[in-house]
Amino acid sequence: MSIRGLKKKQPRTFKVKIITVDAEMEFNCEMKWKGKDLFDLVCRALGLRETWFFGLQYTIKGMCTWLKMDKKVLDQEIPKEDPVSFHFLAKFYPEKVEEELLQEITQHLFFLQVKKQILDEEIYCSPEATVLLASYAVQAKYGDYDPNFHEPGFLAHDELLPKRVLRQYQLTAEMWEEKITAWYAEHRGIARDEAEMNYLKIAQDLEMYGVNYFPIAQNKNHTDLLLGVDAKGIHIYSINNRFSPNKSFEWSAIRNISYSEKELTIKPLDKKAEVFKFFSSQLKVNKLILQLCIGNHDLFMRRRKVDSIEIQQMKAQAREEKARKKMENQRLAREKQLREEAERAKEELERRLFQLEDEARQANEALLRSQEAAELLAEKAQIAEEEAKLLAQNAAEAEQERQRLEITALKTKEEKRLMEQKMREAELIAVKLVKESDRRAKEAEHLKQDLHEAREAERKAKQKLLDITRLSYPHMVKYPQYSPTDSRDANFDKGSVKLDLKDIDLKRLSFEIERERLDYIEKSKKFEDRLKELKSEIYALKLEEKQSGLYC
Repeated sequence: MSIRGLKKKQPRTFKVKIITVDAEMEFNCEMKWKGKDLFDLVCRALGLRETWFFGLQYTIKGMCTWLKMDKKVLDQEIPKEDPVSFHFLAKFYPEKVEEELLQEITQHLFFLQVKKQILDEEIYCSPEATVLLASYAVQAKYGDYDPNFHEPGFLAHDELLPKRVLRQYQLTAEMWEEKITAWYAEHRGIARDEAEMNYLKIAQDLEMYGVNYFPIAQNKNHTDLLLGVDAKGIHIYSINNRFSPNKSFEWSAIRNISYSEKELTIKPLDKKAEVFKFFSSQLKVNKLILQLCIGNHDLFMRRRKVDSIEIQQMKAQAREEKARKKMENQRLAREKQLREEAERAKEELERRLFQLEDEARQANEALLRSQEAAELLAEKAQIAEEEAKLLAQNAAEAEQERQRLEITALKTKEEKRLMEQKMREAELIAVKLVKESDRRAKEAEHLKQDLHEAREAERKAKQKLLDITRLSYPHMVKYPQYSPTDSRDANFDKGSVKLDLKDIDLKRLSFEIERERLDYIEKSKKFEDRLKELKSEIYALKLEEKQSGLYC
């Protein structure tokens, strides 16, 4: 067979894109495939066995429609696009999630879808319940709360609360995070699947959980109502109240549901009960309502029958899986606890080691400081010793200086005493000299007076002699001649000699007196100079004594 022949026998396909709540996948769908073929391919790819809850939804002309399993994909009114997009979503909801959702993947897909519906406000939830649900969502995503790892602001990029709740309360993002974290911290030890199951168990009690709403009219007058279809039955709501139904029909109380064009009829099991008829806007809406009613009714009846072998096997596997996971979780919890204890012990040992290292470092630093202190002390001791030597030397010098000063003081005192004595002696000498000067002056005066008297007497004597001479020898006046034979002349000459001698003595005496007076004056000057020198020395000694007193 040629390669061209093989290529001709390959089936024709077209691309489809499957969008789940958290992922996208692309497949090649054969032209002849029915809806169930494509659906089974997606379920196999996801590893999903609880297929009866899910379906493939697409949007055409603004209306959401489910892909029919028994018709070819291309024969249905699907979007004309490449690739063709389908949303893989939960079409039917369980009555009790904990009992009916057996696989973890089923549970996870329901968790993601219900969480999105709550955040998109398709399911109303009170603010308190939204905070609790958000804490379980955080536990499922992040695991156990660790304050060292989950620091403030770690939920900043997560969408956890409906915008309606955020608008209703004027709280900051930090305040909401604090409220969620307070609940989140209490979920410690809960595994991801348990957290998701706890989320669904709370969500299944909400009034709008699992309800598909359709606008209807009870009569041709177009009284606006809402028809809701869920796992328990059919409910009629007023247009402004989706929480409390005005009328409900449980699946166990419904005998038949049929439609004709835009009219849909609900016949109760009780034949006496009134038949409920309503009108929809389009025939497609009635078909969709009927499709959802049939699927929910089948599941309702199926839950109340004995489980099939497949369901029993799945439940057994689920129980075994839960038991295994429980044991695994217990083991992991135990290992985690042991690891945490080991980490705490390690942290304690590291802390103790760090403490010991710190103590050793401190001891080493203390030792270094001690060594440095010892070196400093040794240096200080050496300096102190040198200072002591210097002080001893200074003390010796000071002692010598003190002794010198004492000696100097003694000398000074002695010199002062001697000076004072000399001054006293000088004063006495001065007094004596003054007295002597006065006495000599008086003597000189007396001598001058005596000299004057002697000269006066001599003059008188000479005059008298001249007078006598004139009277006795008048011729001798004109012609004075010396005659050795004349005794009187000889006596006269002798007398003249005597007078001349006396005159010479008087001159000599006068000269001696004048000389002594000059000597006295010179000695007085010298004595005065000596007195000045003594005063200068005494003043210098006083200054030295004062300075010595300041230094001491």
